[in-house]
Parts: sequence; structure tokens; C-alpha cells
Amino acid sequence: MTPDGPAIRRVRKAQNMSLRTLQNLTGYDRGYLSRMERGLIRKSADHRVRTIASALQVKPAAITQEE
Repeated sequence: MTPDGPAIRRVRKAQNMSLRTLQNLTGYDRGYLSRMERGLIRKSADHRVRTIASALQVKPAAITQEE
């Protein structure tokens, strides 16, 4: 899946969620999540995107780009 970093950040901020909270909910490193939000991680394993979507309580399509 291709994560849409700015969409992840928008959803996270709309929920007043910090990167630290997202880190705690997903188990992924804060630096990794930050790089993903900034678009530095262009491909990610499907399960990682699904885990982030679940933590944000959105469907994976809300935080991915169509290829």
C-alpha cells in the first residue's frame, strides 16, 4: 500500500492525537510515523497501514493513495 502521509497527519491532528499517542497505539517508532507523514516512506507493508488506520479509527482507503 502507498500511505498518504499528509492524510495521516490531517486525520491524526483532527483527532488531537500526538505522534506519541499514535506510537503507543500502533507500536511503531515515532520517527517512522513522522517520516511516513512527511512522505519519506512511499511504500509500506499492508498490515502497517491497516494498523495505523485502525489506531486512527478510519478505513485504510482514507490514508492511502491509489496507484
